[in-house]
Amino acid sequence: MAIISRETIEQVNQASDIVSVVGEYVSLEQRGSSWWGCCPFHSEKTPSFSVTPDKNIYYCFGCHEGGNVIKFVMEMEKIKFPEAVTLLAKKAGVEVKFEDGGSDDSQRAVDNTKEMYIDLYNRVAGTFHYLLVQTNDGKFALDYIKKRGLTMETIEKFKLGYAPSDRHWLKRFLRSKNFGDDFLEKSGLFSEKYPDSAFFSDRLMFPIFDRRGQVVAFSGRFLRGNSEKSPKYINSRDLVQFKKGETLFAFNFAKTAIRSEKKVIICEGQMDCIAYHQCGINYAVAPGGTALTESQIKIVRGYVTTVYLSLDSDAAGQAATFKDILLCRSAGLEVRVISIEGGKDPAEIMCKYGSEKLAQAVAAAAADNEYLLSSLSRKYGISTPEGKASVARDFFSYVDSLRSEIEKTTNLERLGEVLGVSLDSIKKDFENRLRASQSAPVRRPAATDGGEKILKKDAELKILLACVTDTKNFSFLHDELTENDFESDGAKDMFRILEDCLEQNCLSQDKILACCDNPEYMRIMVEAINSNEFGGDTEKFVKDGVSFIKRRSLEKQRNFLSDEMKKYNTNSSEGQMILRELFAKKLELDMKLNGKVR
Repeated sequence: MAIISRETIEQVNQASDIVSVVGEYVSLEQRGSSWWGCCPFHSEKTPSFSVTPDKNIYYCFGCHEGGNVIKFVMEMEKIKFPEAVTLLAKKAGVEVKFEDGGSDDSQRAVDNTKEMYIDLYNRVAGTFHYLLVQTNDGKFALDYIKKRGLTMETIEKFKLGYAPSDRHWLKRFLRSKNFGDDFLEKSGLFSEKYPDSAFFSDRLMFPIFDRRGQVVAFSGRFLRGNSEKSPKYINSRDLVQFKKGETLFAFNFAKTAIRSEKKVIICEGQMDCIAYHQCGINYAVAPGGTALTESQIKIVRGYVTTVYLSLDSDAAGQAATFKDILLCRSAGLEVRVISIEGGKDPAEIMCKYGSEKLAQAVAAAAADNEYLLSSLSRKYGISTPEGKASVARDFFSYVDSLRSEIEKTTNLERLGEVLGVSLDSIKKDFENRLRASQSAPVRRPAATDGGEKILKKDAELKILLACVTDTKNFSFLHDELTENDFESDGAKDMFRILEDCLEQNCLSQDKILACCDNPEYMRIMVEAINSNEFGGDTEKFVKDGVSFIKRRSLEKQRNFLSDEMKKYNTNSSEGQMILRELFAKKLELDMKLNGKVR
């Protein structure tokens, strides 16, 4: 497999505006020479995540995640180093070159399967869209969504389509466009059991876009036939370019409004989401075929302070709303709940009453605590002690999800008011519940991060990190030590990274980070750069470290010679000669060691 050249990596790192790239995922505000926002890697309300364009790095002072623009894209897009470099290169207009001298034409040598399937899905989405708006076969589906109130402008914007009823048509069509059977069979567009049969047929098609606006999957809605044998929606399975639990429908259209409004509406499904957008409420998204996940919350957490939940009012919808409230609150976000009245969903409200009615529903959204107290009171009733206890039990889960002790106390007080129970009684039940849960055995997770061992920052590694924070010190260290003088694997790896940069005459922080494709090494380097843990005198720290390692090396050699001297017999002339040579070498080492002491 071809290796992207160091020259390309450096050019990508320099040409990419890290503030602009990070700003696509996190809402940033400038303070002095740095930009700040809430960290996308952990939950927080007070921004501790910084981007420093002068150094071309990001760093979180809360969770200590850090790196350069390439690592950030790797983490956010869940892609490998070559993919991140290639993605940024396209964005910055940098030609991708390889170690063997090839250029973009050599990209075939890199695993670009993901991009190939994205290209396929975009082509298929265009075909489905044409079938919907331009053919008689798709006319009934077009009439259906027009009756639901969607305009042609909206249909074009979301590239809605129609999958033909002939299940064998799509395979024949794509074969005629020179797509191979093996490639198509792994695409997710066809039945796993019957490879020539299309997975989607005779359905209204909703393309699922990634944050860049590329089609990566589909959701298909049933429109006609036997509804008992066909599910209302079927969705693409997880694919190389698509993970259900890590994608939000319409986020590519909503992210600008989400960033400016600092809020997001999370809907039940695609039609509800599209209805909000057509009504000018452009900060709506939908999980699409899955319950809301932590990964989906992370997508919006860097932009918003408040999540609006717009789910169905039936039992399943209320259960999902309760779960989503806890999930959002655990992520440090405020939550409000939209109640849809006068129709079964936002799409019906839009169709019956227009955009104003939907905007009023958003404006009247209830605070999550009041919504829960009201719905739980209706569910269990509060006229009996048993009903009150059940309401309290479920509401305590909500209180657990809150981070502020003031919020917790206030909500316990409000619970007591609704139930007509003293605050002391409420607090006792809440504390008894906590004590019961705390007495349960806790399984401690293994010390791993994403399946990889967390790098131990030992004394040797700290010496090399000091060279990263002040790069002029590495030339001195390199003259005095070799890779073999270090004992820890982490220090050896870090030495090689710095040595490679030194030999390429690119020993600067941004170039060191640009040439490092190991996220864990990059994280600790950025942490060292930002933490100032070595103070102002890194030169003394490095020199003392070099002296320590050299002395340790001399002591190891002396101990080895001492062990060797015990092996030889002084009665033989040969043994005496070897002993004299070993003794002379040991004496020389003793003198060096004593000289170091003085």
